[in-house]
Amino acid sequence: MVKDGFVVFDSDSAVLGWAQAAYAAALDITADPDARAHNLRHAQTWFVGVDALPNAEDGSIGDVPLKGPWGPHLAAPPRWHRAQLSVVYPGYPGQDAGESDANHRYRIKRFAAHVDGLLPLGPQRRRFLREPHAFVLGLPLNMAEAAPLVVWPGSHTVMGDAFRAEIAGRNPQDIDLTEAYQAARRAVYDTIAPLRVQAGPGQSILLHRHLLHGVAPWDAALDGPAEGRMIAYFRPQFTAAEWLAAG
Repeated sequence: MVKDGFVVFDSDSAVLGWAQAAYAAALDITADPDARAHNLRHAQTWFVGVDALPNAEDGSIGDVPLKGPWGPHLAAPPRWHRAQLSVVYPGYPGQDAGESDANHRYRIKRFAAHVDGLLPLGPQRRRFLREPHAFVLGLPLNMAEAAPLVVWPGSHTVMGDAFRAEIAGRNPQDIDLTEAYQAARRAVYDTIAPLRVQAGPGQSILLHRHLLHGVAPWDAALDGPAEGRMIAYFRPQFTAAEWLAAG
């Protein structure tokens, strides 16, 4: 993962069993009116689903354990948080009433590319590190070609170098990273071609914490179920100093 900043692991029977159990839970969750009201964004074309899956602290769903080929590549947390259930529906991305035209264009043109954990705060939406994730582990729950994950291979190096240069020995969580973040993203766009990542149940996707990634618009010409493209994401947290470190 060091070179490209991501790995797509081949299908694994243990991962498939977990994905099937999570998929059954996901169908119930995304059909619940309260859950839909709380989670739907972008004109009801994206179910955000943060902490929506009812996995246990060991990552299991029901009696199905969480384990897979990513094991040698990461340090598993002592407790797994409830996974995000990200579901993209036909028509994504719609435009919410309060969303600016510029933000909507960015979601289409640049696939809403971002580094997880840098949250826009205040009326000026300045970017600060508030969720120093250790890694991002994606587990597809159903088969869908439409609206795939998009990554910029190697962008974790560009972004990480920019963060370390801007922070320069200070507390990462005290620093306004907006300008450094935006400049590094522009450098990535100018030098690295985005790559669509297609994966199905049984496969798993491991992303470096600094990797620039997003979601492609729903393409009606590609296969995609009406229930939406479903992926579970685990994003356990580091300390801020560990998040900033190279490697």
